[in-house]
Amino acid sequence: MSIEVQNISKFYGEQKALNNISFSIKKGEIVGFLGPNGAGKSTLMKILTTYLSATEGKAIVNGFDVTNQAKNVQKSVGYLPEHNPLYLDLYIREYLAFNADVYKVSKSRIEEVIQLTGLTPEANKKIGALSKGYRQRVGLACALLHDPEVLILDEPTTGLDPNQLLEIRELIKNIGKNKTVFLSTHIMQEVEAICDRVIIINKGVLVEDKNLKSLVKEHTQQIIEVEFDKIIDTIVMANMISAAKVNDNVWEIIFNSDEDMRSKVFDYAQEKGYKILQMNLKNKNLEQIFREKTSKK
Repeated sequence: MSIEVQNISKFYGEQKALNNISFSIKKGEIVGFLGPNGAGKSTLMKILTTYLSATEGKAIVNGFDVTNQAKNVQKSVGYLPEHNPLYLDLYIREYLAFNADVYKVSKSRIEEVIQLTGLTPEANKKIGALSKGYRQRVGLACALLHDPEVLILDEPTTGLDPNQLLEIRELIKNIGKNKTVFLSTHIMQEVEAICDRVIIINKGVLVEDKNLKSLVKEHTQQIIEVEFDKIIDTIVMANMISAAKVNDNVWEIIFNSDEDMRSKVFDYAQEKGYKILQMNLKNKNLEQIFREKTSKK
């Protein structure tokens, strides 16, 4: 396993930021780490990167214990924190050269990561003159300098415009072909676009850990909202799980079927002599699943 988290808890005084969290991540997975603000995501990432110590439990990264083998963990992990710490008065190559000295890696690696992260067009600029998107690229380049097996990225696309977001998303996806990536984000489309698996925490507690496709498939019950031309008392159809009246003429019908049931609803209305004024498919997406998992008290 690239990352093993075993019964991790973290207390700040009497406040419990993390409560008995456990999971493991295999080499080569791209895992989205989700949760509302204050759920404990950054706290756990800081524990995995040795910036914080857990109150209870154990974490192993690349085979190294984060408590007893912190230096080995730091050498084998690339970390991009939520607030990307950069020296704005340094040129890109200067900044990367400084970090290359820290990691004791060859200076030739600097040009490799500049090319890998798409920094070449801006490579001769000072970091302070870069856009937010290119500053994030510099942070990723720094995280990749020592060619780590694991990348831990805390909100890597915060504050980016749509074009920058797509560029960084593609970059992370390409990097993830050869490395384990553990990233936190509030952007559900980002998770759907690049992640293999989703881990969700809420109020410091793990509430979901599933393969993304499996998670979405579990919630593929078809929800069809239909407005009829008249008031209807009951609806009974094949494969129907339930039917609830939204108001006098509008019903929400839930089906358990892989088949698109809108045509069946139309046939049903025609058979009963009803006219359909409008009909909408309201299947759950990851954002709706996230809200369900994190709104529970």
